Amino acid sequence: MFVTDPRIRAAYAEGAGIYRIIPAAVAIPENTDELVRLVREAARAGTPLIPRGAGSGMPGGNVGSGTIVDLSIAFSDLVVDSQARTVRAGAAVTWAQLNDAAKPYGLRLPPDPSSGAFATSGGMVATNAAGPRTVRYGSVRRWVEGVEVVDADGTVRTVKRGHEPGKQFTLTTDDRRLITDHFPKTRKNSSGYALDKFAETGDEVDLLVGSEGTLAIVTAVHWRLDPIPPDVAGAALGFADLAAMTEAVPSLISLNPSALELLDRTLLQFVPDAPDVACLLLVEFERDTAAAVRGVVGDAVRGLKHSVAHVETAVDRAGLERLWTVRRLASPALARLPLSQRSLQVIEDGCVPLHRLGEYVAGLGQAADRRGIPVAIFGHAGDGHVHVNALPDTQRDGWRDALEGLFEDVTALVLRLGGIPAGEHGVGRLRAGVLERFYGKEVMSLFRDLKRAYDPLSILNPGVIIPASDWAPLAALKVGDGAAPIPDEIATRLREVERSAAWATPKRELTR
Repeated sequence: MFVTDPRIRAAYAEGAGIYRIIPAAVAIPENTDELVRLVREAARAGTPLIPRGAGSGMPGGNVGSGTIVDLSIAFSDLVVDSQARTVRAGAAVTWAQLNDAAKPYGLRLPPDPSSGAFATSGGMVATNAAGPRTVRYGSVRRWVEGVEVVDADGTVRTVKRGHEPGKQFTLTTDDRRLITDHFPKTRKNSSGYALDKFAETGDEVDLLVGSEGTLAIVTAVHWRLDPIPPDVAGAALGFADLAAMTEAVPSLISLNPSALELLDRTLLQFVPDAPDVACLLLVEFERDTAAAVRGVVGDAVRGLKHSVAHVETAVDRAGLERLWTVRRLASPALARLPLSQRSLQVIEDGCVPLHRLGEYVAGLGQAADRRGIPVAIFGHAGDGHVHVNALPDTQRDGWRDALEGLFEDVTALVLRLGGIPAGEHGVGRLRAGVLERFYGKEVMSLFRDLKRAYDPLSILNPGVIIPASDWAPLAALKVGDGAAPIPDEIATRLREVERSAAWATPKRELTR
């Protein structure tokens, strides 16, 4: 299906992030053959294609002025091989659907994006997605055995680990040295092409994972699965200040947790009955026996007894679910902000070396105070990875200039601390223009070489990772006087999708 109806185009003008960009058209291919025809016609006409799943991505890689390619409707095949502990999932299959299918076999996909209810397999691969359990199990990259793709010339391929690359992109000895010297030393990275991983493995899969639809269009993913651990337990640990929290993180990491989450006071203030602490760490442990998991929780609490201001433990799955309620209540609370105050994901994915975590959280608060913009801070403490929702009052004079200043302040802060601007959400359009500050001109030149090798006509998601010549991070916002006009009822429905995280809703339904 290929449509240019203005109402349908309006329904695809927004994703979960900050932008509203009305596409020229929307394509909803029903199978690979239709997708191939679409790609070949786009190559002939020079039409930009923007691959898209549920639309829950934050930094703008799922919106654009070309043709949106909605892969969330078809491409829903799902086949579990319990003996091989693998699953082949179409690009539209969500993390939740995949795990529901694997669970009867005692298996799961360990990385667990918080958006798992609607995050699609194609979208997770596009951004090298991660989640709370990444501290133990890594991002999705580690679990991708292969991908089925349509290249920029319409060629259909299956790319598997351990096979020779199908594209002629190689790294010289000097290139490898450059990558070693300039890539970040953070625990997570979703900022640009993973040349460091490709240099290690030689697997083309590692170039495609995290490439955000700029090198090829993913139609299916071959995932590796893992047994579900028998027992789980955890604790909520509150701290009076950031310094105590920062000192506690290495101690908890040494106990091999499966999750270690941070909730700052700026977020806790929105959650009813949350502990009155400067910050809260939620830690989860998975072990083979109940005795082992209870023992490690005890070790964690005893080891921090002199530094914690609040302790609550859970020794089984039901108790842990209750303990994590504070985390689940945070996002709905933010959705109930006054109409004039919007939650905007402008500085929302920075990742720093673990020992700089406290310094980063403190610096975020200071930058927000300087610019007069409230923020809500949370994230994955075990990876030094922090999410920030900026909460500007869009009826206040100068809010846009303040937001631009906050973006620049935090970018400079992440750079000074040896971090990277995106830990799991990708670069998108928002961060494309700052990558050179983190990697340098020579690595960015390698990025451009890779893009040309796969997409010489630059029809696949142009402006994502490789910045457009007119890059402006806060242009085309979905809020404010400059927002592109769309029908009021569709704008209202898009706002409700955002407030209720109903990203699985087919966008055509918003036009009815």
